[in-house]
Amino acid sequence: MKTYFLLAWRNLWRNKRRTLIASASIFFAVIFALLMRSMQEGSYDYMVDASVSMYTGYIQVHAKEYWDKRSIDKSMELSQTRIGKIDSVKHVTLVTPRLESFSLISYGNVTKVASIVGIHPELENKMTDLKSKLISGKYLTEKSRGVMIAKGLATVLKVGIGDSVVLYGQGYHGVTAAAQVEVEGIINFTLPALNKTMVYLSLDYSQWLYAAPNRVTTISIMIDEAKKINEVHVAVRKLFDEKYEVMMWSELMPELVQSIEIDNAGGIIMLGILYVVIGFGIFGTVMMMTAEKTREFGILISIGMKKWRLSYVSFLESLFLSFIGV
Repeated sequence: MKTYFLLAWRNLWRNKRRTLIASASIFFAVIFALLMRSMQEGSYDYMVDASVSMYTGYIQVHAKEYWDKRSIDKSMELSQTRIGKIDSVKHVTLVTPRLESFSLISYGNVTKVASIVGIHPELENKMTDLKSKLISGKYLTEKSRGVMIAKGLATVLKVGIGDSVVLYGQGYHGVTAAAQVEVEGIINFTLPALNKTMVYLSLDYSQWLYAAPNRVTTISIMIDEAKKINEVHVAVRKLFDEKYEVMMWSELMPELVQSIEIDNAGGIIMLGILYVVIGFGIFGTVMMMTAEKTREFGILISIGMKKWRLSYVSFLESLFLSFIGV
């Protein structure tokens, strides 16, 4: 066996230039494949992290049926004890409660439908970096009684800092939720859809406005490692009974999952094409190596060497060539 390995190794270096060129083609094929796949996988991680950091979190907890109906009547009671239990789960880095609803927002003769979000200002900023999107006015505090409004919506309503807008909607269990509130800040989102609809209140004030004391619609959870999401999901799920839903980002954003799967399939196809092209190049090199040794093979067979042994030596040469490149 040692003789076969030695013979194959020596055969490789009988033509050093050809061996180095073939090894280099393998080397660059592997390098390009690794770069392409690592960039793709990295871009997926970045897309997911950017998307979950924008709003949903890696895991979200809400009352059963809330995700389908998005009604404030499907909100749930929030206790600091339960928040503490979620926060103590391994790999959980942030727990952000919200009270979300839809209301009419008016100024003068202009009225629009807006997405109203009651937030804990400090926790929301840690998760979504909301404060960095503030372009004028001041950021909300826990005791704020005003609103932060998206730039696109502010433009449509023609309001500025210090103006008072009217919020009119439906609160918990059909209670009328109406108030005249001051615009304390204007924020700018890169996504036009958010820029035209978002309005933020402090969580305490939104609970008072919508007659939903100690209630929230969603709890968003951030974790330190995306790969641990299944482990965290199981641990958080154990803290809630069947009246609640604990959903991962892949369930909250199926469109993102589909786009990643489509792009990943395209990457695998391109990788296959790259390997096929390089494979034919290596095959040509191996064919030349074999053709050059036709007379040598004939002499070896004539003195009694088995054909399968020659095939084995040729196979070892190809194997060595590949390993050098890799």
